[in-house]
Amino acid sequence: MSKIKPSKGAPYARILGVGGYRPTRVVPNEVILETIDSSDEWIRSRSGIVTRHWASDEETVAMMSIEASGKAIADAGITPEQIGAVIVSTVSHFKQTPAVATEIAHKIGAGKPAAFDISAGCAGFGYGLTLAKGMIVEGSAEHVLVIGVERLSDLTDLEDRATAFLFGDGAGAVVVGPSQEPAIGPTVWGSEGDKSETIKQTVSWNELHIGDVSKLPLDSKGEIKFPAITQEGQAVFRWAVYEMAKVAQQALEAAGISPDDLDVFIPHQANMRIIDSMVKTLKLPEHVTVARDIESTGNTSAASIPLAMERLLATGQAKSGDTALVIGFGAGLVYAATVVTLP
Repeated sequence: MSKIKPSKGAPYARILGVGGYRPTRVVPNEVILETIDSSDEWIRSRSGIVTRHWASDEETVAMMSIEASGKAIADAGITPEQIGAVIVSTVSHFKQTPAVATEIAHKIGAGKPAAFDISAGCAGFGYGLTLAKGMIVEGSAEHVLVIGVERLSDLTDLEDRATAFLFGDGAGAVVVGPSQEPAIGPTVWGSEGDKSETIKQTVSWNELHIGDVSKLPLDSKGEIKFPAITQEGQAVFRWAVYEMAKVAQQALEAAGISPDDLDVFIPHQANMRIIDSMVKTLKLPEHVTVARDIESTGNTSAASIPLAMERLLATGQAKSGDTALVIGFGAGLVYAATVVTLP
């Protein structure tokens, strides 16, 4: 018989507060058209994007996270000292170590929480939320700060007609805490590594470090391009529309609800056509509010779901207590979907 005492966590977990930060610079499609042969109409029809936010030098991954975290902590009605863990999902923090989560934890005054980064692309928020739920129920933390943050403008090839218009910057954060009733459903998550080449970084940091020009992409001036995110658009579109709709349906079933029980749908803000197709495939009723934050924010990867959630609540399109389906999907290829009660 084991001598280890059982964990004493909360019966359930819930999102207690949400916060977001969008960089001050708003970039319209016209700016993107300065470096690619396209049109505003083409960008809007293919992606639904009209504007996106790009960070300044001062708006670092840490700075944006701290701003979003402060709002989430205030919204949750707790103090920073009550945060027992900080989880940051990002692919655009360029220091291999230490984790940016440790810097954020220190600067928000969280004391000595567990703090670490995860890399799960556009599904990163869902991965972090699931880890936070486990910590709270297991008892290793009472409150967990989950942050999705990106500076994807740093990883954008402005001469790549397929992706130059897609990406934006920003940070979204939630505080997850104890609950006496279910408020974060079972997570349906996974990966399909055989499709990893469909969304990837153009060259590795090591290849850039070696600097063999014969193996590195060059820009229109013949200079070495900084590594960027590239994707096979049609393959990603088909996968997201058909396979992720199935995952979303599985998340509904795992939570024991039907589309009719939903109030809000918050998918990863990858593409307006993907969002609309998923709504149709899932046969969501007209009363369900659908997040379409991509129009003015672009694709912010791990930040897109919490940013969209924050905007829906701030504008009154969604309200506290609403039942929402959230799903993230992207590079890996990885995915995560769950049903939550909005804070």
